[in-house]
This record gives sequence, structure tokens and C-alpha cells, in this order.
Amino acid sequence: MNKRLLCFVASVVNIAACNWPADESYRKPFVSAVAEQRNGPSEEELSRQTQVVILGTGTPLPDPHRAGPSIAVIHKGEAYLFDVGAGAVQNATLARYRYDIPSLYPTQICCVFLTHLHNDHTQDLSELSTAMWWRRQRRLRVWGPSGLTKIASGVNQMMLPDVSFRLSGNLPVHDPDGYKTEPIEMVPGVVFAKDDISIEAFSVSHGGPSFGFRIVTDDITIVISGDTAVSKVLREKARNVDILIHEVISDSGLLQTPESFQAYHRGSHTLASELGRLAAESEPGLLVLYHALLYGVSESVLLDEVTAEFKGKIVVANDLDVF
Repeated sequence: MNKRLLCFVASVVNIAACNWPADESYRKPFVSAVAEQRNGPSEEELSRQTQVVILGTGTPLPDPHRAGPSIAVIHKGEAYLFDVGAGAVQNATLARYRYDIPSLYPTQICCVFLTHLHNDHTQDLSELSTAMWWRRQRRLRVWGPSGLTKIASGVNQMMLPDVSFRLSGNLPVHDPDGYKTEPIEMVPGVVFAKDDISIEAFSVSHGGPSFGFRIVTDDITIVISGDTAVSKVLREKARNVDILIHEVISDSGLLQTPESFQAYHRGSHTLASELGRLAAESEPGLLVLYHALLYGVSESVLLDEVTAEFKGKIVVANDLDVF
């Protein structure tokens, strides 16, 4: 089991957050916004343990406290993002300075992996790929299901007036095509491998083409569910991982919705009771709940529904949590 899990403190229901220190002494001093450039990770970044930064925990329901779904895995000075819901780029910028993670500066983010193409998981893709595009040293690489190239093409089309405007003057431009992503449409299997990190995509059940991800580094193994109904494949991929980050819908909250939505959710999302049984079988070191559809019930009710089946370590993630 990864040593970071030892920092969890037992409580009555065995729930305790062990988030990265947020005291002022840990935060990088911030005076004003700057255009950051760097020539690769520093030696200090290369020496750090892998970090998981929760950039967004929300759902399609507007939420004043939660950005759209987005998870960053920071490894050897590179930031790998899994989904980019609305507000993810702003939270990446906050995390860059709050936790001194240079690779989370938006133009330094190298890679995005999309679980599926629902808009609540992709809305900040255009923001991320086009932010300060004229200063970009490298284009953003994006992996996703079939249909990704259409999204990339649409963003390129949207940007034409901006590009024409900026190129018509004397603005220094590093790469005239810097706003364009490099889209890669995935099939199940290992989709990325570099040194001691590998990222595997596997199919999940969410209606259209949808994926979960298994990330393996030299010091941690993580599974991210994406949106999915309860999945036997995911159960196997998550067996004995250090961290399982999983979407969830409250059983009792679901009953507050119209029957038509109940039928949809049962076929597209994982009930809290189902997740509890899945986690009990796969035995992750830590279960992190995100994209939690509550429909008016409290988080404590959701936790009761999961912990009725799963007795391990569990936390409901908040935006900017770090594990």
C-alpha cells in the first residue's frame, strides 16, 4: 500500500481527508499574473512523489462550490488531466500557486485524456487549448473517444477570428498554429507510456463511447471511473489500487427524480450502494467520490449508503483537494 495512505486518521466511520497542506507557509507567494515559460521540469519537480489534484468534482447541475469534472495527475513535472469540465482551467491556475506545481500553469499542461464527450466533461477544453496560444511552446495533446476530432475542428473554427486578429498586428507569435490541439481518438488499451508512467483506457458503460483510466507510475496506481454504470471491467481494473476515484449517485437522491430520469441514471451511473459493493470487492487503498449526484440529499447520507457496504478509507472530494 502506498505510504501516503498512512496519513489518513481513523474516525467513527473511517472517513478522513488527508489533503495536501494548505497553510500559508506552503503556498507560493503571488503578486500578480505572469506569463510563465520553462524549459522542462526542474530537478526538484522530478524528485517529487506523484500527486493527484482534484480540479473539479461537479456534475451537469450548476454548483457554486464545484467546477466541472477534472482530475490532474502530476508526475515527474508533467500534468496529465482527466476531463476538463467548466472551471477546471481556473482551478488548475489556483493549484499551480497554492501547491507550487509549475506544470499546472495552463500553457504548461501537456496532456488531456477525456473519459467521454459529454459537455460537462469537455467545456474547458477550448479554454485550455487556446489560452495564450501565441506563447505556447508546445501544443496540447488530447486523447478521447471517437468524435474528438470533430470537437477539435470546431474549436479551430471558433478561433479563426481571434487568430486573424492577432496575426494581423505586431504581436510576437511563437507558433501560428499554437491554438490547435493534437487529437488522438482512443481504443481500449495502453494509450500513453513515458518512462515510468503508463495510462490505460478501458471501456465503461455510459451509453456512448466512454472510458475509464488506469494510471500506473513508479510510486502509485490510480483508477478513474469517468461516468459509468456499475462495471465488472472497472471492478477488475481497480483491484487493490492505491486510489480509486469514482463517480456516484445517491440511492435516496435518485428516488427524488422523475421515473424517466431514474431509468436513465440506473443505466448510466453507479448507485452508492453499488459502488460500496464494488469497492468492497476491489479493495482500493482509498476510495475518492466525485461527480456525486445527490439531488438534494446530504453528503452524510451518501457516505452512509456507500459505507454500508465498504468499510475501507473513503472521502468525498472537494475541488482543489490533493492526494
